[in-house]
Amino acid sequence: MTWPSRARLVPALLLLAASVASFGLSVWKDWTSPGPLPESTIVILPKGGGIASITLALRRGGVISHAWVFLLGVEATGRAGRLRAGEYEFPAAIAPEDVADLLASGKTVQHRLTIPEGLTSAEIVALVNAEPTLDGIIAKLPPEGVLAPQTYFYSLGDKRSALIERMERSMTKSLAESWNERSKGLPLANAREALILASIVEKETAREDERPHIAGVFLNRLRLGIRLQADPTVVYALTQGKSPLDRPLGHEDLSIESPYNTYLMKGLPPGPIDNPGLAALKAVLHPQASEDLYFVAIGDGSGRHVFARTLAEHNDHVADLRRAQTQGATPAPVTPPARQGQAAAPR
Repeated sequence: MTWPSRARLVPALLLLAASVASFGLSVWKDWTSPGPLPESTIVILPKGGGIASITLALRRGGVISHAWVFLLGVEATGRAGRLRAGEYEFPAAIAPEDVADLLASGKTVQHRLTIPEGLTSAEIVALVNAEPTLDGIIAKLPPEGVLAPQTYFYSLGDKRSALIERMERSMTKSLAESWNERSKGLPLANAREALILASIVEKETAREDERPHIAGVFLNRLRLGIRLQADPTVVYALTQGKSPLDRPLGHEDLSIESPYNTYLMKGLPPGPIDNPGLAALKAVLHPQASEDLYFVAIGDGSGRHVFARTLAEHNDHVADLRRAQTQGATPAPVTPPARQGQAAAPR
């Protein structure tokens, strides 16, 4: 066998080295240079397909120009085993190197679901089940009052059951912390009773400035053994929280036989009537001090109420509001009339 002469071998090796270096520089340039995306784009990278499937999805989505450059880059930099599938938002002109960093970070697109205060568990589960980006179905309703209303962030494909569990953990934590910081002398035996009353206050008013006052009225009634006579508990007795009442509450509804009817039953109902927010819970645990036992909605669209210490004073307020309504000054108060021998609804 005849070996090339040294004079021929050295130039050949130098040429090969130069070619390899040139190729490496070309790959490095493509790896670190801006990519082809003209604008921010969301791409879903399938799970279970491995790096080849991820790379193909990136190429099809226009995130990278050359699949082989991306594959070489992640292998050479040790990122290949750290890439995570999911839904990602890629900014315009993102370089392949930065694409790999984003996929290694696992910072997928965050969806949000806002749960308003005062919804029943049935209403919250309906919202969660209606979210198309979540996975699974909630078939069994959680107990009333155990879900914390707030905004939740999640990723595409997260389990609906996991989101419900997060709501339950959040409410458990908020309730425990709030109960531990409660004011002294409240006529409440435990945190659950505070939760029950907060669910009533939540339905009675959306005004944050009036919640502590309304909570104080109910707490005064509990101390004196007076029925709460809260209309929202009657609504819950009629609907069981499965759907809103599609008509105004009538006087005859106040006689419905139910442990939730606080016109007939003394004390708190057996459970919450909705899932209250933190503000309502804090209002119950830090109520406004007063001697008031009654309140009536002004009915002018502001959500404000007029408060009274005695039934006579309360009835005067109701009469004044009705006269003002007759004269066209303000709508009539939304409250059932007092029955003989029974206090008027504390609204």
